[in-house]
Amino acid sequence: MGLNWNEIKSRALLFSKTWADACNEDSQAKPFWIDFFEIFGITNKRVATFELYVKKLGGQRGFMDLFWPGMLLVEHKSRGEDLDDALDQALGYLHNLPERDLPQLVVVCDFARFRVCRLASGKTHETVEFELKHLHKHVKLFGLLAGYKVQDIRSEDPVNIKAAERMGRLHDALKASGYSGHALEVLLVRLLFCLFADDTGIFQPAQSFRDFVEERTAPDGSDLGPRLGQLFQVLNTHESQRSKNIDEQLGQFAYINGRLFEETLPMADFSTAMREALLDACALDWSAISPAIFGSLFQSIMDEKARRNLGAHYTSEANILKLIKPLFLDELHAEFERVKGHRNKLFEFHKKLRQQTFFDPACGCGNFLVISYRELRELELKVLRADHELSAHKGQLTVDVHGLIGVNVDQFFGIEIEEFPAQIAQVALWLVDHQMNLRVSVEFGLYFARIPLKSSPQIRHANALRLDWNEVLPAERCSYVLGNPPFLGYSYQSKDQKEDLAAVMHGIHGAGVLDFVCGWYILAARYCQGSQTHAAFVSTNSITQGEHVAVLWGEMQRLGMHIHFAHRTFQWSNEAKGNAAVHCVIVGFGAEDQAVKTIYEYEDIKGLPLAVPVKNINPYLVDAPTVFLEKQRSPLFTSSQMTRGSSPVDGGNLLMSDAEKEALLAVEPKAAKWIRPYLMGDEFINNIGRWCLWLVNIPPAELRAMPHVLKRVEGVRAMREASTKAATVALASTPTLFGEIRQPKSKRYLAIPKVSSERRQFIPIGYLDSDVICGDKIFFVDDASLFTFGVLTSTMHNAWMRQTCGRLESRYSYSNTIVYNNYPWPGFAGEPLSDKHRTAIEQAAQCVLDARAQFTSSSLADLYDPLTMPPALLKAHQKLDTAVDAAYQPSGGKKSYTSDAERVAFLFELYQRITSLLPVPAAKKTPKSKATER
Repeated sequence: MGLNWNEIKSRALLFSKTWADACNEDSQAKPFWIDFFEIFGITNKRVATFELYVKKLGGQRGFMDLFWPGMLLVEHKSRGEDLDDALDQALGYLHNLPERDLPQLVVVCDFARFRVCRLASGKTHETVEFELKHLHKHVKLFGLLAGYKVQDIRSEDPVNIKAAERMGRLHDALKASGYSGHALEVLLVRLLFCLFADDTGIFQPAQSFRDFVEERTAPDGSDLGPRLGQLFQVLNTHESQRSKNIDEQLGQFAYINGRLFEETLPMADFSTAMREALLDACALDWSAISPAIFGSLFQSIMDEKARRNLGAHYTSEANILKLIKPLFLDELHAEFERVKGHRNKLFEFHKKLRQQTFFDPACGCGNFLVISYRELRELELKVLRADHELSAHKGQLTVDVHGLIGVNVDQFFGIEIEEFPAQIAQVALWLVDHQMNLRVSVEFGLYFARIPLKSSPQIRHANALRLDWNEVLPAERCSYVLGNPPFLGYSYQSKDQKEDLAAVMHGIHGAGVLDFVCGWYILAARYCQGSQTHAAFVSTNSITQGEHVAVLWGEMQRLGMHIHFAHRTFQWSNEAKGNAAVHCVIVGFGAEDQAVKTIYEYEDIKGLPLAVPVKNINPYLVDAPTVFLEKQRSPLFTSSQMTRGSSPVDGGNLLMSDAEKEALLAVEPKAAKWIRPYLMGDEFINNIGRWCLWLVNIPPAELRAMPHVLKRVEGVRAMREASTKAATVALASTPTLFGEIRQPKSKRYLAIPKVSSERRQFIPIGYLDSDVICGDKIFFVDDASLFTFGVLTSTMHNAWMRQTCGRLESRYSYSNTIVYNNYPWPGFAGEPLSDKHRTAIEQAAQCVLDARAQFTSSSLADLYDPLTMPPALLKAHQKLDTAVDAAYQPSGGKKSYTSDAERVAFLFELYQRITSLLPVPAAKKTPKSKATER
């Protein structure tokens, strides 16, 4: 399709000799430039216009000597004339040009000299001057004319947003005209390919598609739909099969194939504005578009709400690399370094690259596949360079890239439930393929393009949770499964999604609590069984916390999976404004075990990870024995029970704010003795006043004497009777009472909020008097000792909590059945807890309470905010940590720890030691329901 650089340089040398004596602008300039274009294989005189009228700045008239819209502007002078004046004259023409017509190159020439200005956003960016005889040395400046234009592709480049916005305008106009659904989606994908092809040498000469729209369709857009249909038919027809009478301008378009233009679409009706919108899109430099993110941006234009925040709907490249580097890329690069100096080994390695296959069963717009393909092609380019260097030593100076490029898009497979993203994913892979082909072309000076498209990525439009993945790619042929499946928690899943997940999880005990993403983990494990396939997924960190672990990872272990690498919790986001941050993990796994595994630790969840080699990665992503924490009804290692507080089930009728309490007392003063402080977790942490009517054992006569209280009781009864839950309706018979009463009986109790901010180093826990009614968003330990308070508020217990609790959004969601009841207290392995250690913990715990007491006006939220925590309180906690850590030393603990991960690893080892000595209850003998260890 394009000339190689050696041929172009040869033509440039011949051109310089042919025109060495030219000097007269009037008689020789036009043939000079016609001949110049032929250096690059452009023989069609129609690409540029000579002597084009234009209005200059200030309203003066002028004529551009040569103009190729969007590409090239030339001002030519007779030999010896001033090039400075010529350049000023040429730049003066730019002010009144439409934005979409601004050229990429401005050239002034007097036959003997060239001065070339590269433009960026209409401003001079770079100027190069050289003599005619040296044209061959500088001919690459004009590489865009021959299709050699390699951009620095950056995902954050504003051109991606601008391109999506322009496509969005075209989409809206077409949809408003009544052109919608599947036809609209396919049309947009085809136009995307044409726009990209126009700027990357697929269509030659450059801007052929733009010229076709601009020159061969009516300004009012009336015939644009049929003309596009005609073009698509041409793109789908091999040159040898086209009509002999085909229009010359249509006949120059290359045969594309790849089934992209195969389907016949209904004709779209365009208007003047719609045609202008398409031409505005043509004006962008589509060679700079990043296929890695543009697919998601392109998809988002279909959703008006999503389009308001373009850029927030793609996965950042840095985050994709966090998954693919440890999954396959790091190992391949290391292997390349080992073989790059050995011709035969390099050849075998290159064959290996061609044999790798990649499968994303929730591919969306193909971001993971696109980046994986690009990185594989980058590695192949290194192989070609190394081969070229080895060949050069033997006297071979050329590389036949046509015969050597092996890596192709047909190594990439995906499943996507929505049709439009599936189409985008396929086209995105073709786009990045051609971008990499351009890299090869520039590197080796031989134009390389895979046109027509003979190889296609295999993207299946289907429901991945209902489809046998082997139908897309047999497991024995698959090298890697990867991706970012949907995260949805149980309460956010639609009815269909719950049914899809239930079908996957059939027979797995307790699967009703699992997030939607778990379906992909289980299917991937079944797919990988008995194969060498490795898999890695991005997930919310919920799958390594709380109830998920025993259910999901118990089944994963039963299927023979081993965790190979893991990124512990980090913030999955990009730099887009308004993009919601999600706390994620990445887990890599497979059927084969590995001697050395890697955990990626994050000191700052928004920062960079530290790779830590480890011997084992358990389902909590800790270097510790593989154990599963099941729900326990009672604590395994302490006699102190932790219970959830009382639940009103009252529709708000029994609860009051400070103002509501005062208003009730103003009209019903007798109610005072029946009003009690009532705290949920938020009120407890933030000192928010809240109250409740606690009408336990109220005499009926006394209740009837308080009509305003009685009205609230009637509201409770009505709310419960209206419920769709039988259990709630049954409670209507006792409307004076909370629906669930679990109130501590001692004079004081220890309160632990169920939900707490992830910013805090410690869950704010504390003592409450029995007069305070404990709500169901608080757990309590009745009559808790200072020892209990000290251990629970220590860093050791908080580290355990952070790793084993569930999450509400990103906040910690404490669990008595998993976190507390499974917590290995000091003194349960090794030597029994000594009086010395118990006393030290109690004294340190009292110091924490004393430090809090110095700040009576401050809430627990104030005291435990990392920015406002008083130094005295921090010091007291440090003293407490020393005491608690010392109590664990007889059980094998350290004197000090450098991280939460170290603490949790020790606690898991301790848990394994203790539980291995406990009898297994008869009801808990299957791997699906017992706390197992390995």
